[in-house]
Amino acid sequence: MKTKLKGKLNHMMQNFLRAFAALAVAGALLGQTASTKQPKPKSQKEVDAFNAMLSAPDDDARIAAADALLTKFADTDFKPLALYIATAACQSKNDFEKMVIYGERTLEADPQMYGVMLMLASGFASKTKEFDFDKEEKLTKAEKFAKDGIAMAKTAPKPNPGMTDEQWEMARRDFIAQGHEALGMAATVRKKYDVAMASYKEALATQPKPDPTTMLRLASSLNQLGKWDEAIPLLDKVKDSPDAVPVVKQAAAQERVKALMAQKKAATPPPPPAAPKP
Repeated sequence: MKTKLKGKLNHMMQNFLRAFAALAVAGALLGQTASTKQPKPKSQKEVDAFNAMLSAPDDDARIAAADALLTKFADTDFKPLALYIATAACQSKNDFEKMVIYGERTLEADPQMYGVMLMLASGFASKTKEFDFDKEEKLTKAEKFAKDGIAMAKTAPKPNPGMTDEQWEMARRDFIAQGHEALGMAATVRKKYDVAMASYKEALATQPKPDPTTMLRLASSLNQLGKWDEAIPLLDKVKDSPDAVPVVKQAAAQERVKALMAQKKAATPPPPPAAPKP
């Protein structure tokens, strides 16, 4: 009986670890924490609840499954990962308020979750407007989350032996680039376009594959600085990129028109002064 039970538990653990390793290779979960401790299931029901969360068909279902897991298994080792999944689902839904709630709970459960820090950094930077009464508070949070997330991602160990060094390096670069882009967005709200330009350039240099949205943001900063000769070719790349969604291509086209008009205006000599009246 003991042998049969032990075999069943071993089989359960092997199936779980295979599924978990696949997630890590995909860069989904373990790659977003600097902690090397891997969670362990305590029962088959806990594994089933965890798998139900992973296989949920949409964001709302993932959030509900994460809440169910945490309610049924309050002491689960999966708490940080469940909260991370809920945070990511809220980000996907563009529900900033709930993303902050789940994100802060995630960091309480695991302060090393730099993937969540980067989500929060991006959220605070993108949702802050020039005339918000709490602008400085939110931008300060965005910058701290971004800088802390970048620092942790730079030194984080490879999360799973099944992940190749190349896969991990690409994932690490993507995390770091997210942090630099969030810093660029925060600087843009502050109208510090030179700082924003430098941050966006760093993000693009770090990204495994240049993101058209980052290119658009960089071009916008270049336009603000009067660097139209740099902005226009970049905007042409965005318009021609197969990875750019229609709304980004449309914004790039509009930004290009602005750049061309400003460039033309700057190149047009001013009219001669009017002759003095006799």
